[in-house]
Amino acid sequence: MAPPPSTSNNGSAPPPALASIQLNNASMTKFKPAKIMKGAVEPLLAPGTPNQPRPTQGPRHITGISFDDRGDQVITASEDETFRLYSCKSGKQMKILHSKKYGVDLPRFTHKNTAILYASTKEDDTVRYHSLHDNKYLQYFKGHKGRVISLEMSPVDDGFMSGSQDRTVRLWDLRAPTCRGLLSLPSTPIIAYDSTGIVFAVAVNNYSRILLYDQANFDKAPFLVITLEDPTLGLVSFPPRMIYMTSLAFSSNGKYLLVGCSGDAHYIVDAFEGHLLAKLEGHIGLERRSLSAPPNIEPSKGCSGEEVGWTPDSKYVVSGSLNGKIVIWDVQNLPTKTGEVDLKVPPLRLQPLVALDGHPGPSRCVKFNPRLAMICSAGAELAFWLPDLSSDADEIAQSLLKKKGS
Repeated sequence: MAPPPSTSNNGSAPPPALASIQLNNASMTKFKPAKIMKGAVEPLLAPGTPNQPRPTQGPRHITGISFDDRGDQVITASEDETFRLYSCKSGKQMKILHSKKYGVDLPRFTHKNTAILYASTKEDDTVRYHSLHDNKYLQYFKGHKGRVISLEMSPVDDGFMSGSQDRTVRLWDLRAPTCRGLLSLPSTPIIAYDSTGIVFAVAVNNYSRILLYDQANFDKAPFLVITLEDPTLGLVSFPPRMIYMTSLAFSSNGKYLLVGCSGDAHYIVDAFEGHLLAKLEGHIGLERRSLSAPPNIEPSKGCSGEEVGWTPDSKYVVSGSLNGKIVIWDVQNLPTKTGEVDLKVPPLRLQPLVALDGHPGPSRCVKFNPRLAMICSAGAELAFWLPDLSSDADEIAQSLLKKKGS
């Protein structure tokens, strides 16, 4: 990764002005790594002997990140079976906790910044409710018969959802150990709430469908079924490659759905009628085995889905890439489509506003802080990105000097 830029606060804490910076094309292109946590994941060691040090076999990755509601803290989960808590304001690691028996993935803050949910990666398929304050389990949510690959907290209350490789979605409440709702689906589901918590979406892989449900009537049929079909894929190969969805995220105004995919494109669809609006290109899908390998559709490690998301104002989309770059798209001028959905109409193909030099390996997790002008990205290391405003100050100073000289 490129070295951090010089900052007035030595890269340790974001200045107070970060909360009031307007996100525009100029500021989005000026993000640079302000702090890099190189010891954020323990390396995988080869078997050794007591008298001989064990060589490092290769890097392990951070697989999930989550901010608390206020954007003050971020937590990571990684392949070394630890989750680590960091302060977004100081950039320092606050806690490291282990889950060696069950593994850890998909960490999600509840509405209290002292408690998280997370999915297991071994032993069983239970979702665990964990107190960061005293490192104790508060509740176990049992029922899935396959690995949980999608987990989301309701934005408005203590409800949450889990999607599993057992082809079910379960609806839960933090206050009860048994699920309060169950959806059986024909394929592996990916889930998302809208910002009101009234609507949720379920993406069904292998069928290229996104189902929208009313939270209060989840046991009824979905009120909208969206078919994700990209006619531009037919220009590349025939038959066209299948899209494999790894994440869903509603825009803050509820108008759009960002569909993260394992291939070399993400999509934005209209959440009201189902029109395919935009295809986000310019990154390299994470699930290829190497840069030289042919593109794969189905993820090699299950659904990752942590590498792409909106900025809080939904004007931009940020994503990771297999080559380590942090890719940003300007999505403020999406086309407007109404009426009957025509699956043969190609989407607007968007190229990145900027591709920032990032990690030496894949940037597997990329998320924007919900309150501060900060990007958090992760692969084999963790990085906090802040907009480098020093160039603006230099430009202003130079212009003032020119005026003074004239």
